[in-house]
Amino acid sequence: MSIKVAILDMYDGHPNQGMKCIKDILKKFRKNHFVDLTYDAFDVRGKSELPDTSYDIYISTGGPGSPTESEGSEWENNYFAFIDQLEAINNDPSRSDKKHGFFICHSFQLMCRKYQLGKVVKRRSTSYGIFPIYKTEYWDQEDIFSGSDETFYAVDSRDWQVIEADEEQFKKIGAKLLAIEKERNHVNLERCMMAIRFNEYFLGTQFHPEADPIGLRTFLLEEENKQRIINAHGEKKYNDMIELLENPVELELTRKEVIPTFLQNAIKSMQTQEV
Repeated sequence: MSIKVAILDMYDGHPNQGMKCIKDILKKFRKNHFVDLTYDAFDVRGKSELPDTSYDIYISTGGPGSPTESEGSEWENNYFAFIDQLEAINNDPSRSDKKHGFFICHSFQLMCRKYQLGKVVKRRSTSYGIFPIYKTEYWDQEDIFSGSDETFYAVDSRDWQVIEADEEQFKKIGAKLLAIEKERNHVNLERCMMAIRFNEYFLGTQFHPEADPIGLRTFLLEEENKQRIINAHGEKKYNDMIELLENPVELELTRKEVIPTFLQNAIKSMQTQEV
């Protein structure tokens, strides 16, 4: 079975680790599962590139900037129109070639805005680091992460968030809130949404499940990056991240399971539809 994956690059030409991490996961998955898997990348924001609908799986990345200021822009209109095309295929009972989508960080925020699942607002301060993510009751219905712990750890890097879940809209489109932000007892702020099953074929995370702890540590230890992080977030935040990355077992588990399990489930679904 041949699997085609399209990476929707939302980084707008900015330097990042996300694209490399996603490609590394796809290469490792291909090797470990003996799958005939190929992928192509499309610069959605910078070059207004979009794939056609011949791909099986679409991974839409994180990216910089505001997820609200792009409203009405040409690239965003094209992006949402493309998502509509994928949904039309998935909703067509005569089509067996269903399209699976995974949406990360910036893309997650855009999809929440598209589906009107909550308020997309700017945070009081940047969330940057490795944090516990809290599962909801619906997470256990997902075959995407092992273990029975209430929390897991993931990389979080964002200035924006989605809060105030619209429960009626969730019910209307059949979405499920899978995970929420860590509790912050010292501030009276609503916990933002961290993972959502948008529909049968689309899943998204506010956090970065693709993050490579070894690569991240190497990146943070480079003097230029070290000073940039300290200047932006403080020396304590920097030291806390380095300490967590000394023994990154829990973070590595997130990387090994979330996207790879999504890929496995998508392939199983495609195989079932072909029978």
